[in-house]
Amino acid sequence: MDLPERLERLAVATADLVRPGMVIGLGTGSTADAVTRELGRRAAAGLRFSGVPTSRHTESLARELGISLTTLDEHEQLDLGFDGVDELDPALNAIKGKGGALLREKLVALACVDYVFVATTEKNVSVLGERMRLPVEIVRFGWKQTASRLDQLGIAPSLRYSVADAQTPVTTDNGSFVLDCQTGPLSTPSQIAAAIKDVSGVVDHGLFLGLAGSAIQVDSDGAVLQRMATG
Repeated sequence: MDLPERLERLAVATADLVRPGMVIGLGTGSTADAVTRELGRRAAAGLRFSGVPTSRHTESLARELGISLTTLDEHEQLDLGFDGVDELDPALNAIKGKGGALLREKLVALACVDYVFVATTEKNVSVLGERMRLPVEIVRFGWKQTASRLDQLGIAPSLRYSVADAQTPVTTDNGSFVLDCQTGPLSTPSQIAAAIKDVSGVVDHGLFLGLAGSAIQVDSDGAVLQRMATG
């Protein structure tokens, strides 16, 4: 089954969680976009809910679809949130941030009563860090010194540059830079998460640990699966 059809099935299953009157976190990325589009169809059909977008991209998409939007300042607690992942381990810990929205994604995740990861099964790994670098958002001022301090942790940071212009660093919606760090497989991700967050100049990292209560996934045949967090 091709990817668009698989994502459509995943989006339908995720949108089924949304009840009238809910305030929900709207994720960022291609998988989250599929869910937002399905929610837009349901909003057009009369489902009333409000969303908190995790990026300017998602905000623009949601407005285009006619989804009512709100903010974390207006709602300190959200009923439900969903977002994609870049890697997902058996305990539903994840690496996120390939799209550069990791800070807002994490702030929304922390506000959700029920937070759900949505992903294809290709995102599954046995240990975080198996396949991708760990994104770390940092302030622009003195970024080289921040990178040097992170390098001392043994995680080999490299500044992320724009695909369109290899000379221009990527900046987040918050005006920050992103360092992609080569951690290798993380047997104890909580330890490196704490060490990274303790570095002055770091805004946040892409380790999402213990935040999701469940994950909804779709396999290569289009079967939708639900996994629950353990422990």
